[in-house]
Amino acid sequence: MTPADLSRTVLHAVRRAVDEDVLRAPVPARVRVERTRPGGSGDYACAVALQLAGEAGLPALEVARILRERVAAEPGIGRVEVTGPGFLSFTLDAPADRDRAVLDAVRERGLAYGHGDALRGETLRLHHAREVRAAVTADAVRRLLTAQGARVRVGCEGAGAEAGAEDAWARLGVRPDAYGPGAPEDAVIRPVPAGAGGAELLARLGPDAARWGLLRSAAHDRAPLGPDLLVQGEANPLFRVRYAYARTRALTRNAAALGFTAEAEGVAPAGPGTGRDSDPYAGSVPSAEPVAAGAEPPAHGSPEPAPHAGPVPYGEPPARALLDLLADHPGVLLAAARHRAPDRVARQLEAVAHAFFDFHDSCPPLPMGDEKPSAAHRSRLALADAAGTVLAGGLSLLGISAPAHL
Repeated sequence: MTPADLSRTVLHAVRRAVDEDVLRAPVPARVRVERTRPGGSGDYACAVALQLAGEAGLPALEVARILRERVAAEPGIGRVEVTGPGFLSFTLDAPADRDRAVLDAVRERGLAYGHGDALRGETLRLHHAREVRAAVTADAVRRLLTAQGARVRVGCEGAGAEAGAEDAWARLGVRPDAYGPGAPEDAVIRPVPAGAGGAELLARLGPDAARWGLLRSAAHDRAPLGPDLLVQGEANPLFRVRYAYARTRALTRNAAALGFTAEAEGVAPAGPGTGRDSDPYAGSVPSAEPVAAGAEPPAHGSPEPAPHAGPVPYGEPPARALLDLLADHPGVLLAAARHRAPDRVARQLEAVAHAFFDFHDSCPPLPMGDEKPSAAHRSRLALADAAGTVLAGGLSLLGISAPAHL
């Protein structure tokens, strides 16, 4: 069960309690669940009982008990506790079950993993200035809102794109539905201007790097649009994200050549645990190196086999960090849509790429040396494949391509 699944489960419990006339309060549009803070109880917690207590005319502890009865038996939930003044604390089923549920959800939804219907039925109008950063941001916000079920229309101030820049805007993926003054009810997209036109950015950076540069920073910050966006190295977040995706695809191809495919297991066993300490370049994007004809590029990190140091299940670092990010991804996309903040998606992708490389270096999904492909490799490959799917899906929402080869 992912955080988004848990949020829907609790919301369904609220609706049931209201339908059964046990709870007399308006059903909220959504229920927020958060990871339990250090020292807290369970895996996740939410304060919906405190939110509903006033309207229901009941103590928050009583509302929490009503909801606990209706959530505790749901699949994927191991235990529900009422803590403090009325918080609900959830312990999900065994980590292996949770992890497999996340990987299954990514595999089944593909690039649409994290899309949902939280905004279904909403019709929204966005309006932006006749400026390239505002136009690209509005386009990305439209993509995010549409992925959550909303119907969106985008309008642009003025009579058309920047003077003489209609073709440049189209190459950047910008196609407003209408031009002219906005209406009072429109949501205005107004980031700090780029300081350069669309045609100039395309000439210097190309569409993908230009869009990343325009979207990566929060709207109230200036967008860095220098040549660093084209550097093929770990200091360039866009390259790192796309390299991580390309590496996941290379792993799948190489695994197929070795005769095995991804398979999520109850645990992801055995992985080298000491290789990073002995390799000063572990964790960095490798520079180009010659490879044998027909072979894939070398794995991220040290090309030398690292000694095995025992099992590393999904529940332990570094796999845990990557799985947690994949589980949180639907919530990140929904929050980015609600806050009209595509920069949140960019930062999420950077975090996923970083966690993927940490996992890859510590638990190589491919056998090394004389090793034979095992269940351990299949389960690691499943996690790597899921990370690649999330990276590609997130880049797509930002209007940026995800090449399988770099």
